[in-house]
Amino acid sequence: METASFNGLLKAIFYILLFYYVIKFLARLFLPVIAKKVVEKATQQFQQQQQNYQFQNQQNQYNVNNQTNEGERSKAKPKEKKIVGDYVDFEEIE
Repeated sequence: METASFNGLLKAIFYILLFYYVIKFLARLFLPVIAKKVVEKATQQFQQQQQNYQFQNQQNQYNVNNQTNEGERSKAKPKEKKIVGDYVDFEEIE
């Protein structure tokens, strides 16, 4: 059975510090590049969503214009409203 030694403790502390500084150095190198890519991708997705939204609005506008033109040509029957029930307003009693 091996026992712990002072040299082993120093080696462990050295490796921990070495690992910490290597990770810190690599983070300083690669984090700005990664952050830039993430921001570019988010910007691209936002622009894509905006284009889709504008396209949908144009389609809806076109559909609404067509429906109003057709409605003017032929008189549409008014839709019947469904009667769901009565509204009851409850008040608190203290």
